Amino acid sequence: MRDGAELATDVYRPAEGAPFPALLMRLPYDKERPAFRDGLFDVLLAVKRGYAVVVQDCRGTGASPARFDPFANEAADGADALAWVAEQQWSTGAVGMVGSSYHGITQWLAAAEAPAAVQAIAPVASSPDLHDRWVYQGGAFELGFNLFWFAFQVSPDQVLREVGAGTASPERLVDQLGAADALAALYRRLPLVDLPEIAETAPAYFDWLAHPEPDDYWRRVAPPVDFSRVEAPAFMVGGWYDIFLRGTLRGYQGMKEAGGSNGARRPRLVIGPWAHGNFSGSFPERDFGVMSSLAAADIVGAQLDWFDRHLKGIEAEQAPPVRIFVVGPDVWRDEEDWPLPDTRLTDYHLHSGGRANSAAGDGTLATEPATEEPPDSYRYDPKNPVPTVGGSVLLPGAFVSANAGPRDQAEVERRHDVLCFSGGPLVRDLEVTGPVELVLFASSSALDTDFTGKLVDVFPDGRAELVCDGILRARYRESLLTPAPLEPGEVYELRIDLGATSRVFFAGHRLRLEVSSSNFPRFDRNTNSGGTIATDGPGDLTIALNRVYHDRRHPSRLVLPVIERA
Repeated sequence: MRDGAELATDVYRPAEGAPFPALLMRLPYDKERPAFRDGLFDVLLAVKRGYAVVVQDCRGTGASPARFDPFANEAADGADALAWVAEQQWSTGAVGMVGSSYHGITQWLAAAEAPAAVQAIAPVASSPDLHDRWVYQGGAFELGFNLFWFAFQVSPDQVLREVGAGTASPERLVDQLGAADALAALYRRLPLVDLPEIAETAPAYFDWLAHPEPDDYWRRVAPPVDFSRVEAPAFMVGGWYDIFLRGTLRGYQGMKEAGGSNGARRPRLVIGPWAHGNFSGSFPERDFGVMSSLAAADIVGAQLDWFDRHLKGIEAEQAPPVRIFVVGPDVWRDEEDWPLPDTRLTDYHLHSGGRANSAAGDGTLATEPATEEPPDSYRYDPKNPVPTVGGSVLLPGAFVSANAGPRDQAEVERRHDVLCFSGGPLVRDLEVTGPVELVLFASSSALDTDFTGKLVDVFPDGRAELVCDGILRARYRESLLTPAPLEPGEVYELRIDLGATSRVFFAGHRLRLEVSSSNFPRFDRNTNSGGTIATDGPGDLTIALNRVYHDRRHPSRLVLPVIERA
């Protein structure tokens, strides 16, 4: 590296025929672990296709020296690694980058840092924006994923390195793994910063908590990628239930609109029925069929075709720019763009007689606007938050996706702090493909609170399958950079990003919208105090009386991207 550090690096290449185009993978999980090196990319298949594959431990991980500082060194180190690969005798100088999750952000940051050094990238299940589409969402801290990652992955790895170096005892590793095993209790501990279990091994976690806005800290550590600086064409892969779906879609749209070259402005996108850690297409409560897996979709083969085009100059028939898995019929479909050009945004208005609490309430959804109706209200108690049941999560457990994806929301919908608005049985199939938004007119008795929304597919037998969801911390209703307290009792218009989907709601099914104020432990609990949530303790927890308005002056509505085709 430019500062003299040496990063542990393996090179896989064909025995004969040098020089070769090269593919670089940079990962923080130890390149000796096949599950992380080859989990979503087949290194040896790439070698058989005539590529040299370079796999590198990020600074402070695996066999690379120093202390791991997430994201902080990936732009410069990635640029230096690209330059090193291009200079090797076995390299043609044409270099691409591969990898998923954290391996994906190493691609985005390096491609923006050294745009001329990389000819193509293929980030899977990743994001070009660390603050808003990785650590925070709608201003709320992604507690479930972030604490799981630091306590279960980063901290044990750092202690394991210390044990190997003789600077820590094996007992310390046992203690660290014990802390990881106690995550359920750690999620509930207040204040959030009271985590001595990872204080020494994961200081970045506390930096993330201390910087809820996209301020100078984030601009220094990992600024949002400037797409105009990325000249490499990008092939992005994501999942409808992946924690980084929003980032994947942002990457596609950002490159299409502002990529730094003609080729960069022609990205590719594939979205499957997957969650982070589960690319099989099969979940405990739902199976999307034998063709739904990443392997069946031959994503690695498609990536190598992509690199053949951009690194070898092989002009094969070009695949359509977008491929999506449509849930319901459970089929793959090719499209020309995202969002789909023939999208018809359709408003589904909230209605009730003021008693929409739980699925047994009187809340309804209809395309007709509301006229004069009473608001719905509920008490949000941060001591008793709505539990996370499925969705785009990565939570602890032997099978991490057991808590992810299209789970039945019956347990959640029995609660009176969850408003449910249900449409009538559909008389014909309804396709919803694209970004989903909730426009909510709401008030609170608190200086700050959260509002959550979920789109649900209700089957004829009553199963309520989660489709997509989102959250907004009310203090960030105007800007993520400049929080503003609420005026208790005042009605505000809130726009909540519920993510995206491609789903056919079959005839006989019903649309349902859930509205509440927590989704825990996926997101941290809003204490409702209006203060600094990360440092609020148990004594700061305040019950909020939250109201949702739907009348002529307050047209609360679910905005669905409807697709109508013959």
